[in-house]
Amino acid sequence: MSSTKGKKKALGRGLEAILQSPETDITAVDISGNYVAGAIAELDIEKIEANPFQPRTDFDEQNLKELADSIKVQGVIQPVTVRKLGFEKYQLIAGERRLRASQMAGLHRIPAYIRVANDEQMLEMALIENIHRHDLNSIEVAISYARLIEECKLTQEKLSERIGKNRSTISNFLRLLKLPPEIQIAIRDEVISMGHARALITINDEETQIKLLKKIITEGLNVRQVESLVRELGNNKKTEKKNIAKSSLPEKFKKIPAELSNKFNSKVSLKRNNKGKGSIVISFNSDDDLKRILNLIKD
Repeated sequence: MSSTKGKKKALGRGLEAILQSPETDITAVDISGNYVAGAIAELDIEKIEANPFQPRTDFDEQNLKELADSIKVQGVIQPVTVRKLGFEKYQLIAGERRLRASQMAGLHRIPAYIRVANDEQMLEMALIENIHRHDLNSIEVAISYARLIEECKLTQEKLSERIGKNRSTISNFLRLLKLPPEIQIAIRDEVISMGHARALITINDEETQIKLLKKIITEGLNVRQVESLVRELGNNKKTEKKNIAKSSLPEKFKKIPAELSNKFNSKVSLKRNNKGKGSIVISFNSDDDLKRILNLIKD
């Protein structure tokens, strides 16, 4: 695994190369001011207007705050996408959560992909060409897949046909974008591999994911070692759940099995779920023993 020292914190050269290259510019005349269409640029947030066709109007404030806190530390990992409307004037196409969280975090500028009104076909061609480059890291590939799905309105199935990749492969890349920012950065900077990331994805708890990431880096763990640790964590959780299930009986009911055992001179078990439903099981050794217990119950 390579060190983060000397690594760029911006997107990798592969994605920049195709989107900032003059060959992929999608306007005949530059009407954008300082930036041409097809580029990745740092734009003033105040120059980006909301998309009137944005179907989503309800954003969870707590989730936005968490994203804002992350942006304060890590920056914006995945640029928003804007449409050029005129000189230094842009309209948001995708990334409203990122834009809102960046404003909440106090940012004045945000990284953005710049597009023009009717460039969908060219964008699709550029991104598909970009995906087949050999110098892209896994996060850049994942972002390209996400843009094709979100901005070019492709399903995973259609995308699979266009780029000649299995749908499961596409899904595995897209899942990387659900990982915490620290892990995405580690993948982007090639501190950990796609194999490490796929093992970390199976862990549901973000805090545990981060702890394991640090362990991978400090101890130089390979993919098999990480997979083994993840399996071990899974087994431990199953054991914990079993123990919780066994001890889920409220304190006031814990003495009842022993009391009933003494009453019936037989083994008694009491089971109860969190909703208060359950069962009492009285063991017996023979028909005569059953009759004895039934007589005691009738009494």
